[in-house]
Amino acid sequence: MLRYIAKRSLMMIPVLLGISLIVFSIMELTPGDPVSLMLGEGASEQAVQELREQMGLNDNFFIKYVRYVKNAVTGDLGISYRNKVPVISEITSRFPTTLNLTFWGVVLSVVIGIPVGIISAVKQYTIIDSMSLLAALILTSMPAFWLGLMLILLFSLKWNLLPATGVSTWQHFIMPAITLAAASMATIIRMTRSTMLEVVRQDYIRTARAKGASEFRIVYKHALRNALLPVVTVVGLNFGYQLGGAIVTESVFAMPGIGTLMVAAVRTKDTPIVMASVLFVAFLAGVINLIVDVLYVYIDPRLKSEYVKNK
Repeated sequence: MLRYIAKRSLMMIPVLLGISLIVFSIMELTPGDPVSLMLGEGASEQAVQELREQMGLNDNFFIKYVRYVKNAVTGDLGISYRNKVPVISEITSRFPTTLNLTFWGVVLSVVIGIPVGIISAVKQYTIIDSMSLLAALILTSMPAFWLGLMLILLFSLKWNLLPATGVSTWQHFIMPAITLAAASMATIIRMTRSTMLEVVRQDYIRTARAKGASEFRIVYKHALRNALLPVVTVVGLNFGYQLGGAIVTESVFAMPGIGTLMVAAVRTKDTPIVMASVLFVAFLAGVINLIVDVLYVYIDPRLKSEYVKNK
């Protein structure tokens, strides 16, 4: 198992390098000059060129990219062009907000999605099944920004029950978590339903029924555990997706997270902030996928022999 974890960890290095090269290329090719934005429109050409030379922006693409990678390996992610503060401090100050939002979004989607998916599979072709599929379709179809705005209109402006913006209390995370969890919840409902339907048709489920096992025991002990692998994969992927996909939700609810940080950095072409934010989210997504792979062994003991063979 340790060898497998080490191997997967090493595989993240070329992935992160590829992501860094793509993002760095995009930031270099997009129009705009960060120095002009930093000094303002009234700055002289001489002042602009001096600052560009001082920041190393006049070097060619490959020199700047190699220099960035070397500094990043040593832990130096650069200084923000916009705020003149270390990038790492900007990310660490905003990451707890994004992590808190993503965590509750995933918890909400799992707590609602898996039970609804199970009930939908057990009650196949009933009104409950039809309603759950309709709800999943509606949740999938709703854009996050529209759902967030509708929640603000109802719960903040009309009923005055929840705060619209900010992160100072736990109430501030209710509407953003619902907005972030909606699409993931729909995916988990459909995935749980489909995998449960495949499992309940297996021979060992019919054998368990023939032996007189209760329906609760059959569903939750025999069927659910074998149906969880694809669901766990979807949950892990959604966790990584929501870390990066919280940009829209954070923007709608004016939350000071990594998403809003990236949006502001892209607008001002603050390359160090954009690079560090994307790489940080990509690294966390890789770690989450690794954790999901390790959880497979504990969910399905049959996979443990495969890990032993690969040692």
